[in-house]
Amino acid sequence: MKSSLLKRRESIFGQGSPLFYSDPLHIVRGKGVTLYDAKGKQYIDMYNNVPCVGHCHPSVVEAIQSQVANLNVHNRYLHSSILEYGERLIDKHSANFDCVVFGCTGTEANEVALQMARHATQGKGFICTDAGYHGNSSEVRRLSRPSIEDKIYRSIPFPELYRNSEGDPLAYYLNLLAEVIRSFQEDEIPLAGMLVCPICANEGLPNIPNGFMSRATQMIREAGGLVIADEVQSGLCRTGMWWGYEKEGFLPDIVTMGKPLGAGVPLSAVVSSRPIVELFREKTRYFNTFASSPLQAAAGNSVLNILEDEDLGNRSRSVGEWLLRRLSESQNNHPNVGDVRGKGLFIAIEWVKDRESKEPDRNGALQVVETLKEEGYLIGAAGKYGNVLKLRPPLVFNEENASGFLATMERILHN
Repeated sequence: MKSSLLKRRESIFGQGSPLFYSDPLHIVRGKGVTLYDAKGKQYIDMYNNVPCVGHCHPSVVEAIQSQVANLNVHNRYLHSSILEYGERLIDKHSANFDCVVFGCTGTEANEVALQMARHATQGKGFICTDAGYHGNSSEVRRLSRPSIEDKIYRSIPFPELYRNSEGDPLAYYLNLLAEVIRSFQEDEIPLAGMLVCPICANEGLPNIPNGFMSRATQMIREAGGLVIADEVQSGLCRTGMWWGYEKEGFLPDIVTMGKPLGAGVPLSAVVSSRPIVELFREKTRYFNTFASSPLQAAAGNSVLNILEDEDLGNRSRSVGEWLLRRLSESQNNHPNVGDVRGKGLFIAIEWVKDRESKEPDRNGALQVVETLKEEGYLIGAAGKYGNVLKLRPPLVFNEENASGFLATMERILHN
């Protein structure tokens, strides 16, 4: 059955369409933190942030079903629920933000944010890190490891402590940022801004030098640019706080959000100040058939309700801290574990060939991912070198789930 599905997929999608695992999973059902394959085998999902409130949460299911049964239409009519959702989402952010623009994907949100920044600053150039990911469009893709030949999008090494041997890591990375800002000035390309994930999730969730994000924000503004925080992975209580920029102690000018907002209903958003948003609307006349819809509002409001009612921010923080502490204790002496770090329910394990050289071991990390899959736990691998084990479960993940994972991980590592 599975092999025939794979052949059918390759025939319809074309060969090369990505799948997880060397032996792909055929998942047919989900509930909470658990996924089930076609043979009934259970897997604890420790990777997916789309169903951030859990797979098939009954409140989300009911909200979506009820809305589809009543009205599902484009956004050119007045509808109160999307306004309620917009107000609630804005209120979760800093008081500096007044307005929201809705979309369907994180890629689209970042496209909108780039345009906002360019119209507001009259600039063109953008700065990003050298190992991030922000979307799939031809423009946004240029922010993912931009080439040396790209004069509009330029990168800095992502800020980290693990592989940095400088005496003052903060000064080191700020100096690199200053060099890139100067390079734009020398080439007479006005700066529009910087776009970063506040916690550098795709870069491998590094321990960022304290104060880097706030100082970098100040430098970008002094150079005439705006700072965009991509909260697709770090937002909605993932770090134990509502937003990653709060966790890292800085205030961006524009915030983009995506995947988890709608728990599977395509929903993304961009928030900023009223002048920035209204200038963008004036200059672009932006319109999206499916954005700002009653269906998106139903899903989005339901997710916010669950996050609040079930206090998932505090759960993310407490369970994440407990799991991080236990992982650090149990794996501190394992030769292939170079570092264990985390923020809330987002944990990274740096897999290396040996602790002394810190040489990345991508193949070893992928083997751990495959072995855990066979044991019923789904994680991923990320980072600049593809060697960072990525633990990012739905926020309903609890200590019982964490204990089971720890026992399995220890058994695997010590066999």
